[in-house]
Amino acid sequence: MALTNGNHQSKEAWNSHNQMMQEPLSTNDAEVYEIIKKEKKRQTFGLELIASENFASRAVLEALGSCLNNKYSEGYPGQRYYGGTEYVDELERLCQKRALEAFGLEPQKWGVNVQPYSGCPANFAAYTAVVDVHGRIMGLDLPDGGHLSHGFMTDKKKISATSLFFESMPYKVNPDTGYIDYDRLEENARLFHPKMIIAGTSCYSRAIDYGRMRKIADQNGAYLLADIAHISGLVAAGVIPSPFEHTDIVTTTTHKTLRGCRAGLIFYRKGVRSVDPKTGKETLYNLEGPINQAVFPGLQGGPHNHAIAGVAVALKQAQTPEFKAYQVQVLANCQTLAAALMEKGYKVVTGGSDTHLILVDLRPKGSDGGRVEKVLEACAIACNKNTCPGDKSALRPSGIRLGTPALTSRGLLEDDFRKVAEFIHRGVELTVEIQSNMNPKATLKEFKETLAQDEKYQMKIKEIQAEVEAFSGKFPMPGLPEL
Repeated sequence: MALTNGNHQSKEAWNSHNQMMQEPLSTNDAEVYEIIKKEKKRQTFGLELIASENFASRAVLEALGSCLNNKYSEGYPGQRYYGGTEYVDELERLCQKRALEAFGLEPQKWGVNVQPYSGCPANFAAYTAVVDVHGRIMGLDLPDGGHLSHGFMTDKKKISATSLFFESMPYKVNPDTGYIDYDRLEENARLFHPKMIIAGTSCYSRAIDYGRMRKIADQNGAYLLADIAHISGLVAAGVIPSPFEHTDIVTTTTHKTLRGCRAGLIFYRKGVRSVDPKTGKETLYNLEGPINQAVFPGLQGGPHNHAIAGVAVALKQAQTPEFKAYQVQVLANCQTLAAALMEKGYKVVTGGSDTHLILVDLRPKGSDGGRVEKVLEACAIACNKNTCPGDKSALRPSGIRLGTPALTSRGLLEDDFRKVAEFIHRGVELTVEIQSNMNPKATLKEFKETLAQDEKYQMKIKEIQAEVEAFSGKFPMPGLPEL
């Protein structure tokens, strides 16, 4: 910009600046705008079956894109390190109130921190607050359906930061049934003496026995943390068992079944933790201060106020009859999808689902998750490869994880998911056909090259893709209509 009168910009230059600040994305940055449009088209005309994804409402996205993005507010309501925070204080208190209400919690017994940026930071803050450095934690092993943030490590490497800063020992599922092996967990906890046991999953389709895990935690004087990132919407709607009766701490993301924007929550107990049976002396919980301090200033800076606004909107929506009806339909659709695939000869781990997701073991079909995922993606069906019980390596997982929350948000019902199962089946059959014409030892890279270069397979993919896009395009897409 040309400068005039010393350090002062010309009126024309400043008018140009002001115009830029008001210009819409479509003309201000056409490249980013076009990428967003392409992604919106992919979501609209594809089948989104990734279990951890959902479509936020228009109201949530409007809150997320609001002027709250502009405000810094390190600290907590009433105790900020910045001025001008009276309205973000009001917002954060409202979000806390709605979080407790959404899960039916009394403020005298539970508190909540709404500042975590997402689920992994929420988990790490909770561990930091109550587990000493190199303290011991136990979580479901990642190949068995657990999450990276629950302490995952291999024989050769500590993968997650939780396994670097804390000593972790996984518990497992029974490889024959796919269900959590609570007896083995109890036996190993007695030997390992964990400070915290994590009741949470990333790819496990059955309800967790929180009561049994509470007893195991008590036997070891351990805290019990429930990570309900995947199922928090189902819990809030009351359609699956709640962990709050049995746990000390509950963490969650807010963008999966809860259907908000990307953020995290940490719920913590207040009041009496235990009573000495001999003396009657009470031991009180001391979680609020340590957890708040672990989030800020321990692990984060200023909270994302625009995200807290989006979460607050989602938590209000979660208390409506419409939201409960949605979650009932999520379960019905998942059970329909599982049944439809099993009718076609697929092996669904545990034989069904109590939640929003299923894990399909492709070994009986002669394929694996990596190859099927790539073919389905080419057909406009998004899912993710996943390990199954008994897998030897995460580099070639045997299954695919399928979830129903996102497509249910678009209005798909049971008959629609039977059609979805048919599309998946055709994609798997094509995968097996391609593999049958290749060297059995061919790598995934070689498989993808064949998939991309063979005209015969490309024609079959385009045929399925066209049908999928025509089918998916019939259903409305939540969110902002302009993007």
